[in-house]
Amino acid sequence: MRKRRTPIKMRKGIYILPNLFTTGNLFCGFWAIISVFQEKFFYAAVAILLACVFDILDGKVARLSGATSKFGVQYDSLADLVSFGIAPALLAFSWALRPYGKFGWLAAFVFVACGALRLARFNVQSSSGEVKYFKGLPIPAAASMVALTILLYLRLIETAWVKDIIILIMIWVLAFLMVSNIRYFSFKELDLSKRKPFNIFILVILTMIVIVMEPVIVLFGFILFYVVLGPVNMVLAWHRKRMLRKMEPIPEEDLVIHG
Repeated sequence: MRKRRTPIKMRKGIYILPNLFTTGNLFCGFWAIISVFQEKFFYAAVAILLACVFDILDGKVARLSGATSKFGVQYDSLADLVSFGIAPALLAFSWALRPYGKFGWLAAFVFVACGALRLARFNVQSSSGEVKYFKGLPIPAAASMVALTILLYLRLIETAWVKDIIILIMIWVLAFLMVSNIRYFSFKELDLSKRKPFNIFILVILTMIVIVMEPVIVLFGFILFYVVLGPVNMVLAWHRKRMLRKMEPIPEEDLVIHG
């Protein structure tokens, strides 16, 4: 006789709080797209940065409250694709890439496609257990780089044709970094809720003061440092391995004694 299979009971319901932050992320991404259509580029860039804040909070809240779920992971990825893929690509195209015609919108599309691939790869590899590093530039960092570059231009520099070339090159570089195997620090092991040395507290306070004084310039410096740090670490690691290979002792059987 065949044994009856017991039906698998699906857990109903979702976690409200982390998904509310994810919804805030999605709302900011949609707001950025609407602002691009209205040619309010400053508000579009700010909306993308606010989406980054919501994206950080939903992950932190989910982990601290034990409210992680597969639904939340998929919902977060969809929201990230809108806020950090489509929104910055449209912003870059409308603000700087439109004069390049099809080359401009193809560059914007490549950014979106690489961002989607980056998110898909992250979802597949998230079960590997490694939390210290990301493989490839995170899509929120790439979107923040685009938004902060535009804010920096609006803050300090008169808009001119030079910005078009810079954004075009930047879009391609960021797209490549997102799908590359370059490792980036994830900050997931940075737990500020635990006890830290007093100097760390002072450093955090000073950092907050500097950000408040010149938020666009300081945040742009931080994100640029983060984006460049990945390739620099890769080159240094390659150079270190090369030097270690040179320092390895030669096996005795390979030594030739000349008489």
